[in-house]
Amino acid sequence: MRRGFFIAICAFLGFTACAQAQRWSVAAANHWYQRQPWRVGANYIPSDAVNELEMWQAATFDPQRIDQELGWAQSLGMNTMRVFLHNLLWQQDPAGFKKRIGIFLQIATKHKMRPIFVLFDSCWNPFPRLGKQPTPRPGIHNSQWVQSPGADVLENPAQYPLLEAYVKGVVGAFGHDPRVLAWDVWNEPDNTNTSSYGKLEPPNKVVLVLALLPKVFTWARSAHPEQPLTSGVWKGDWSSPAKLSAMEKVQIGMSDVISFHNYNPPAEFERRVKWLEQYHRPILCTEYMARGVGSTFEGILPIAKRYKVAAYNWGLVAGKTQTYLPWDSWQHPYLHRKPSVWFHDIFYPDGRPYRPAEVAFIRGMTGRRPADRYN
Repeated sequence: MRRGFFIAICAFLGFTACAQAQRWSVAAANHWYQRQPWRVGANYIPSDAVNELEMWQAATFDPQRIDQELGWAQSLGMNTMRVFLHNLLWQQDPAGFKKRIGIFLQIATKHKMRPIFVLFDSCWNPFPRLGKQPTPRPGIHNSQWVQSPGADVLENPAQYPLLEAYVKGVVGAFGHDPRVLAWDVWNEPDNTNTSSYGKLEPPNKVVLVLALLPKVFTWARSAHPEQPLTSGVWKGDWSSPAKLSAMEKVQIGMSDVISFHNYNPPAEFERRVKWLEQYHRPILCTEYMARGVGSTFEGILPIAKRYKVAAYNWGLVAGKTQTYLPWDSWQHPYLHRKPSVWFHDIFYPDGRPYRPAEVAFIRGMTGRRPADRYN
């Protein structure tokens, strides 16, 4: 009798583990989202970091700066951030990297924020290197951001066990941590960076990532995280499943919650939200706000709030990433002139708002009173 009971318990536990390793049901995803406040935040990197490696490496990790800048975000009523990690950081020093993530989460919790962590990223420089990071290239938007994994790893399947160890290690360490909101497994996986590093990309990059992305979802799920997984679609026609690219089918088909990027004016933003509603899952816009092309807080936030779409603008504090410069600075660097309008970012490095009226608008949308700065 006792033996039979033991076998039944083991079978139940095995079933539970298997269930946890599967994509969330529509009901489970919506139940999770119903317990969330409207999430409003930014894609965050400290103003003194040129890329995600400089943000996280022990020699340049800056908790004081992070604390100060997340305080400015809290003053806007923001309650979340989207933050990029990197596989090389785990490979270099797993224990130290976990410790620094823990410190970041302590700071975020102090400011009443739960971050989304991004595991991999196909944007910008395909040759990341550990150690001292290069200085910003004058006048160029996001000039030293690095991909994860780099092209050398992506093209070498023998290196994939290192990627698996990173995903399972990070998600395993923080997958049951209530301070983490969600996991974005791969940022813009089919981005080939044609306007910047395109000539340096592997010619079969999209094919390689398309084969690897489902594995990354599976690795992350095998750690049984309590938080949802996602990967955001960012281009193309999502009006029907038949029009999705192969990559988009994987992204939407394996995500627990749907996420997307959109830097277009309000009408196009709303149209894409309606396209994604057909999947009946929570929707997160993990990148928006580019003033120069018509994506603004005033135009987008009211729509996002109406549909309860989580909204993460690109950039918080203007700094070494230089994302206040427009994308076309790659073709025409801003060497002896300033942009007529900041492209991204909200604050100067000293905490002054770029546009005080814009800051007031964000506070109005989030219900944050101007006097409520850091409490």
